Amino acid sequence: MAEKKVPAFQGTKEQEAQLKEVIAKHKDSKGALIPVLHEAQEIYGYLPVEVQTMIAEGLGLSLADVYGVVTFYAQFSLYPKGQYRIAVCLGTACYVKGSGDILDKFKERLGIDVGECTEDGKFSLDATRCIGACGLAPVLTVNDDVYGRLTVDDVDGILEKYGF
Repeated sequence: MAEKKVPAFQGTKEQEAQLKEVIAKHKDSKGALIPVLHEAQEIYGYLPVEVQTMIAEGLGLSLADVYGVVTFYAQFSLYPKGQYRIAVCLGTACYVKGSGDILDKFKERLGIDVGECTEDGKFSLDATRCIGACGLAPVLTVNDDVYGRLTVDDVDGILEKYGF
């Protein structure tokens, strides 16, 4: 499997100070890891190994323990998300109506794979399970905008709307 394209980690001293405050706030609480991970992802937008390492050291855990939780729960991301987060539904109704082909077209046009972000940080691409809009299948979201009854021919117009 090809390695994902990931921009270099660029955390700031301010973000690091915020994370240290979060760790200190939760350090003595039972089950501190998940709340710390949630707040860390709010600070950084994702959970790269550098952030996981700070959390592991701050909470007295192994990096393997932290990584195990990050990769177990779908709400945590190891990769940065773009300014425009494209999520193509691959639930059954969407998939049988062609969402797999739509996802492939986004991958081709953006030059990234699922879970990746364009080098300029503008677009990220994810495949999701059912988002509950089966009557509009196939469906995708761009941030909070929902697009339904799509075809592969709609991809370029959607990307143009967001400045691609």
